[in-house]
Amino acid sequence: MISLFTDHLLTWIILVPFLGIAVLALVRDELRARQTTLACTLLNLGLFLTLWFGFDTTQQGMQFVDRMTWMPTLSIQYAVGVDGISLILLLLTIGLAPICVLCSWSSVTRHVRAFMMLVLLVEGAMVVVFSSLDLFQLFMFWELTMIPMYFLIILWGGPNRIAAGLKFVLYSLTGSLLLLVGILTLYLQGGGTFDIITLSQREFTSTAQWWMFLAFCLSFAIKLPMLPFHTWLPDSHAEAPTAGSVILAGILLKMGGYGFLRICLPMFPDASATFAPLMVWLSVAGILYGGVMALAQDDLKKLIAYSSISHMGFVTLGIFSFSQQGIEGAILQMFNHGIVTGAIFVAVGQLYERTHDRSVYAYGGLHKQMPRFACWFSLFVFASFGLPGTGSFIGEFLVLVGASEKNLMAVLLALVGILLAASYMLWMLQRVVLGQPSTQTASLLPDLTMRESASLVALATVVLWIGLYPSPLIRSMENDVANIVQLMNEPVDRNVDRNRE
Repeated sequence: MISLFTDHLLTWIILVPFLGIAVLALVRDELRARQTTLACTLLNLGLFLTLWFGFDTTQQGMQFVDRMTWMPTLSIQYAVGVDGISLILLLLTIGLAPICVLCSWSSVTRHVRAFMMLVLLVEGAMVVVFSSLDLFQLFMFWELTMIPMYFLIILWGGPNRIAAGLKFVLYSLTGSLLLLVGILTLYLQGGGTFDIITLSQREFTSTAQWWMFLAFCLSFAIKLPMLPFHTWLPDSHAEAPTAGSVILAGILLKMGGYGFLRICLPMFPDASATFAPLMVWLSVAGILYGGVMALAQDDLKKLIAYSSISHMGFVTLGIFSFSQQGIEGAILQMFNHGIVTGAIFVAVGQLYERTHDRSVYAYGGLHKQMPRFACWFSLFVFASFGLPGTGSFIGEFLVLVGASEKNLMAVLLALVGILLAASYMLWMLQRVVLGQPSTQTASLLPDLTMRESASLVALATVVLWIGLYPSPLIRSMENDVANIVQLMNEPVDRNVDRNRE
């Protein structure tokens, strides 16, 4: 029995959310549904920490690999494994799941069991996406993530939830179709296999790389989202419930960055190098555009949504620097953005639950009525624009150092984006927390409960841990990042597809 557990630990981590859904089907009481979901997410976090401490940071490549033939005629497998890159994104996914349950504890009062099932479904699907070693399997669960998010938005969202949900689905379907085209082309060009490791070792002609890169790149750019494929994000964030916003900003956006690192760079190095200048300048444009648009918002959730566009620009800037520091910074930035932005959405949700008002001007003076809230909210605001001592500073610093080796002008413009981030975040903090209450309601708001504080304290601990001691995360990914960097910078002529010969 012990061998069955240890030899298939990653599979158990995948199964727990789906088993939790089966258990919820038998639960009728709403409180029990919440407790069961929280227990499932905490159990999965415990299993993942077991995997984390068993991960060998000195090795390169996949660990905890589990394979089983699924559809032999098409060479499709159930195949999962983790390397240093996917390990960090799995930590983000599984770590945010209990937060999503806690922040929905009292705010979700209708169809509680269905809501909790959807949270577990999206967690399970995301774990498969970040650990899949088979492209067909990855595509199936990539699509599956769209379904729970759609229902979370249209059933528990704001007044414009239907339009926001449809917009989210249309953009997601467009990206998925492009992804499917890329996967099928890769299957045909790669010798009839969906195995990601095998395909990463194939060499494709420059023309084939060019077209396949375009299909995958557009799909990942929509998911990330990059300029100009970003317009679905502000509406989805504004209308989604708090847990939906945390999942969307904290986890789903990272699928795009992960796709670039797992597929585009290893499989299409020539095309990635060809399109790198365009990707760098689109990243810089996204950083500046997101910052300027955030400055113009008075809706708290839309302000944070546009800030996400800006922050994800740093991710692609780091990835397409093709440097060790840049890619490590991009991965750290994905993790930090998920924690910090998720925490701000939780805090905004706590305010909205009390007032049902998302306007920046509806508050003020909360440092008097809600000192605990003001303390944690201020920390996350400072972390959002990269205050030294917080996780975001480390990620942005590594990205800028790595990118400066290739394009100093892009780095200088990205620094303007950091100034914009400080401007809109401090502007928001001043009007929400400082000064005098702008309304009678704001002057009577109760401070955070123990349950509400628990979510923010947990997230604040991670923010400070990464800011003060990022070494564990950097160590876990540096060998796998070094492999990508070596591939992108090695002076090898890859224009001949020897494998096809």
